[in-house]
Amino acid sequence: MTINEIQDEIISEFEMLGEWMDKYEYIIQLGKELPSMDESLKTDDRLIKGCQSRVWLHADYSDGLLKFTADSDALITKGLVALLVRVLSGHTPQQIAEAEIYFIEKIGLQNHLSPTRANGLLSMLKQMKLYAVALAAQNKL
Repeated sequence: MTINEIQDEIISEFEMLGEWMDKYEYIIQLGKELPSMDESLKTDDRLIKGCQSRVWLHADYSDGLLKFTADSDALITKGLVALLVRVLSGHTPQQIAEAEIYFIEKIGLQNHLSPTRANGLLSMLKQMKLYAVALAAQNKL
């Protein structure tokens, strides 16, 4: 699946949910379903700056694809990072670097998060894109 196909799938899933309380519950469920990150990877250098909660992000590059693992000490935040991992993991660094991430706006997520959570979500996305840009640049050398 392409990054846009995955985003469209998420948009469809959120459209099927009625109230925002249902959508929050779904995000929390995604957080519960995200596999826990190995404790050895929960280091300060993997903490996302700008998040209200503690969020760790690890990028693994193999076979030309960037794969992300993430964890958080807050379920809703873990659900948010699970959405980003679902969208971006398993693609080439160039695909990730060039991707327009539109699902956040389309599902109205930024309007329904506290300012600090919305800022944290953008910080997570920014870090994932930075990993991709760095790897894409390395591969062009």
